Amino acid sequence: MKFGFIGSYGSPTQQVRLAQECEAHGWDGFFTWDGVSLDVEGFDAQPTFDPFGMLAAAAAVTERIILGAMVFAFPRRRPWELAQQILTVDHLSGGRLVLPVGVGVPMDRAFTSVPGQPSTLRERAHALDEVLAWLERSWSGDSFEQSGEHVTTGTFQFPVPPVHGRVPVWPVAVWDAERPPRRSLDRALRWDGMVPQVRGDSPEDAEAGPEQIRELVDWIAEHRDGGAGTYDVVMQGRLDADPAVAQVQARTAAEAGATWWVESWWDPTTTTPESLLERVRQGPPSL
Repeated sequence: MKFGFIGSYGSPTQQVRLAQECEAHGWDGFFTWDGVSLDVEGFDAQPTFDPFGMLAAAAAVTERIILGAMVFAFPRRRPWELAQQILTVDHLSGGRLVLPVGVGVPMDRAFTSVPGQPSTLRERAHALDEVLAWLERSWSGDSFEQSGEHVTTGTFQFPVPPVHGRVPVWPVAVWDAERPPRRSLDRALRWDGMVPQVRGDSPEDAEAGPEQIRELVDWIAEHRDGGAGTYDVVMQGRLDADPAVAQVQARTAAEAGATWWVESWWDPTTTTPESLLERVRQGPPSL
């Protein structure tokens, strides 16, 4: 299992430094986040920065760690501009970019305050599928066109492919063992991994626990072609400050089948850029 860290708070300079510290202290990945203007308590006054600009800067000062965002909101982005941003960070980093993707949070004003943007969950889900299809075709190097409900373009061609031929995509998928909402799960099965969530009113409430990860991993094994290659299951949480307790947390997640543990600190009343830096310097636990 690999260990990542989200730069949930801080200026661009502080986040780039956090990425460097992640690499220096044994973490496997650094993730920023993707928001434009959030209408939610605690975030109203928080500045939001372009994730691709942040990751390009992080790519230039790191050599090893995986880079991404938790998570990219692709339904509000133009895919042809997105393709350029992805290729730029992918090549700057030597192929270290991953794409955790979702439909976007409903309180993002980029959806609610701009006429013509997909607004309902169903519309944003369809837009996400069409953007992902467009991106995958752009990575082929061939000329292509696309006609869809949300993404329709004439001929495009991106003759330079990603460093490794494609960029790994990890869609968010909602898990409910009793009544799985199959659309998000089926979407995630078509790609390279998933970021599991459960139903909850806050980022912390929506985190899947070890038992849910175990059930999900069994479901993936049943429904995914075993010959389709490696597949990532990304678990989010907060490691305890006590190294012994953190080690138990990590081992439990790994035994459940998670391939990534991503440190996720979002509470604006307790989390600061300084506290994130302190946590990063503690390093991930050993398995």
